[in-house]
Amino acid sequence: MGWHVETRTRASRIAGIAAVALVAAAIALPAFAGRGLVQDLFFILTMLVLAQFWNLLAGYGGLVSVGQQAFVGIGAYAMFGAVILWGMDPIAAIPLGGLAAVALAVPTAFFAFRLAGAYFAIGTWVIAEVARLSVAQWKALGGGTGTSLPRDATGAMWGVETVATLFDVRDAAARDILAYWLALALAVATVGGIYWLLRHRQGLALAAVRDDAGAAGAMGVDARRMKWRVFLIAAFGTGVTGALIYVQTARISPDAAFSVVDWTAYVIFIVVIGGIGTIEGPIIGVLVFFALQSVFADYGSWYLLGLGLIAIVVMLVAPGGLWGLLSERTGIQLFPVRRRLTGTSSDTTEKGAPHGRHHD
Repeated sequence: MGWHVETRTRASRIAGIAAVALVAAAIALPAFAGRGLVQDLFFILTMLVLAQFWNLLAGYGGLVSVGQQAFVGIGAYAMFGAVILWGMDPIAAIPLGGLAAVALAVPTAFFAFRLAGAYFAIGTWVIAEVARLSVAQWKALGGGTGTSLPRDATGAMWGVETVATLFDVRDAAARDILAYWLALALAVATVGGIYWLLRHRQGLALAAVRDDAGAAGAMGVDARRMKWRVFLIAAFGTGVTGALIYVQTARISPDAAFSVVDWTAYVIFIVVIGGIGTIEGPIIGVLVFFALQSVFADYGSWYLLGLGLIAIVVMLVAPGGLWGLLSERTGIQLFPVRRRLTGTSSDTTEKGAPHGRHHD
């Protein structure tokens, strides 16, 4: 008998080739794109990363947090602190944002994991507010009004001079290009890393904990360890992204860095619209979100109301999101994680008929 387990599909192979070509084109894009487009793509990529980590946390881990802005904010402030207080280069300080987010995530998880459901979500939001109020007392970084990166730090940032010479642009545009490249690398690493995780044993264990922690424990899965692991991974990635975002903006304040609307509500909207529990969902969702924001952002509070109504309609019509609806009707999976047992047995081989079965 020739049985084997595989996850890849024909669509996923084609998508992989297209993704490589798309990434190559994205790397070269600053050579012929304007500064505005580079900034827009930076926004799309960073929001995609935040959405993928929240989706990992909630869609795959079953941990619905509304306090992810805490990790964005603390990551950004850690980067600012390293630059202003220690004289580090902003690019070198970005990883410190992830480490600071992990340092905050440990006590957060210690308390939040004692809560469940809506209480867990509210608990993470409360902790985020405590973090915001605490940072607002940090006088060395501007207190409640915030501060900016020093001019000498942004002017001498790693890679800026090289990019400015390569594309014959000013330093400000070179910083945007450099930040865009870093966001692209972070997005590729995030999507690839999460896909790798979900295709391996840890991904199966994570899905089991999400679906039924008790049953997963009976099968030998350490549910508590899995929750800790995914929470810390999401915190680190979110902190790094927060640091990168504020390297690009070069200006920070507690209200902006710890904004529940910008860094959690919008992220949840992206995931819900695209399809929670899928890698493709946040990709679709962030494109829809950017399009809606570009068209309707000038309508103020009506814009926010419109986003809420759209989210409600999608949840009612397509509970699995836009990608879930498309995948259900077409069967296409660009990032398949389901295991399929395929092959031929001796009986079917004699008849010349292939035989296979699906296995989750």
